[in-house]
Amino acid sequence: MDLADLDPDPVAQLRAWLDDAAAAAPRPDAMVVATATPDGRPSARVVLLRGLDERGLVFYTNRESRKGCELAESPWAAAVLHWWELGRQVRVEGAVEEVAREESEAYWATRPRASRLAAWASPQSSALAGRDELEGRYAEAAARFGGGEIALPVFWGGYRIAPASFEFWTHRDDRLHDRIAYRLTPSGWERERLAP
Repeated sequence: MDLADLDPDPVAQLRAWLDDAAAAAPRPDAMVVATATPDGRPSARVVLLRGLDERGLVFYTNRESRKGCELAESPWAAAVLHWWELGRQVRVEGAVEEVAREESEAYWATRPRASRLAAWASPQSSALAGRDELEGRYAEAAARFGGGEIALPVFWGGYRIAPASFEFWTHRDDRLHDRIAYRLTPSGWERERLAP
């Protein structure tokens, strides 16, 4: 991989790699997102990349979950997309903002009904007495909404990682992997090669 192989716009380059991954990987949109507590303790989990444009990368979750609480206290995150089948990885770091409610509502409408009920039922990241408690909460949500519309909960929505940096990585068997970093500067994106 050479600088000339990559689009000068990292969002366009990520979109191209996502297109390649869609043809090769079972979950091309799986993304590890890392957050941190105010005292710097990190936590990471896999979420699904549900939006990508010039403003950044979007994922959705319960805002009262551990990641939601951590983002409320420290609105920065790192994300990693990795496609073993292609020998490629992309790292992204940046500030995080909540997406507009209208954007969350538009995505909410595309979710399967069972997933919308599950969002209402699960007090994500909270301790449960047992599986029965969760299943009871799901039954209550199903009864509450019946066959009608399932409204977007106030505690659920999207987050956008506004990238300050990207790193595109490709595997090499000799471990001399290729790494190209993009950093946002006042004059735009700058690129450089990094040692593996």
